[in-house]
Amino acid sequence: MPRKAKKTIGVLTGGGDCPGLNAVIRAVVKTAITQYGWNAIGVVDGYKGLIEKKAVRLRRADVSGILMRGGTILGTSNTADPFHLPAGRGRTRDVSAQVLRNARALGIDVLVAIGGDGTMHIAEGLRKLGLPLVGVPKTIDNDLSETDVTFGFNTATQIISDAIDNLHSTAMSHHRVMVVETMGRYAGWLALVGGLAGGGDIILIPEVPFRIEAVCDEVMRRSRQGRRFSIVVAAEGARPRGGLMVVGRRVEGSPDPIRLGGISAVIAAEIEKATKLEARNVVLGHLQRGGSPTAYDRILATRFGAGAMHLIAEERFGEMVCLKGAEIRGVSIERAIRKRKTVPRDHPLLRIADGLGTRFGDDGLL
Repeated sequence: MPRKAKKTIGVLTGGGDCPGLNAVIRAVVKTAITQYGWNAIGVVDGYKGLIEKKAVRLRRADVSGILMRGGTILGTSNTADPFHLPAGRGRTRDVSAQVLRNARALGIDVLVAIGGDGTMHIAEGLRKLGLPLVGVPKTIDNDLSETDVTFGFNTATQIISDAIDNLHSTAMSHHRVMVVETMGRYAGWLALVGGLAGGGDIILIPEVPFRIEAVCDEVMRRSRQGRRFSIVVAAEGARPRGGLMVVGRRVEGSPDPIRLGGISAVIAAEIEKATKLEARNVVLGHLQRGGSPTAYDRILATRFGAGAMHLIAEERFGEMVCLKGAEIRGVSIERAIRKRKTVPRDHPLLRIADGLGTRFGDDGLL
């Protein structure tokens, strides 16, 4: 393939960390240098690096050996929104013009923004101001629309499945109800896929508000049939019918300041009170975002990184790489952030799980 005019590609990782980020960075740098003869610059700590003009030169040697590493070698930040930068006393300021000046000063011709919904919203804002860029979707929550799956999701669901496997033995030994809380914010993909893979008996997701009475009835039904333990998998955004999600805390200055958490403790207490059976809760938390990416996520992240470079070569700025079927394609970032991808009530996995006897805390699911 003929080489394009010399460019300097800036790459940043924004939002929460995720298995596979380093695989994307590696693919971006190696494809840029090897296939197109371009230079690469790593922006430090996400958009914070563009605000503070902090970046490092990236060569092939700098990304050697990072394919299997979790996290991101560039660092990240989920509170450095240049359009709403915290300015104290609950106020924010717009430093987007400064970001554009710093990008030019760093010699960045095109920016590669790797991140989730918040990162993509900021990227779209900078694009509208004239910064050439492409996006790479990243989130273990798998809630970005216009892509079948995001890298990091497969690794996170494997971690959830492994955790449930380990909890089965202690639940069976002590005849306990174990309530496992997963991440996922407002989408139930992690709880659904991880819970189904781990053999969860009851799965609670935000898209299907539950009745605690139905949950307790299922636990008691299992107990009467001699299955003296139950595994309940609850997404952090799960909520009772007519009730609210449980908010753990708020992080001011973040694009999404609400941090969900604590629903598993609430459910365990309710189960114990209603059934008189011993119940315990386990919050998997950041374990789901850490560690080495699975082989699937390494390949997907590599394909996304290389795909981003091909979009730049074709000057398809303002697009985000995505997976559609078996193909890597490009879609406008504006379209990709238009709506959150949640679990539809008619999703095949819900029907399969229902046919297996898995319950969702709602008698009228299907």
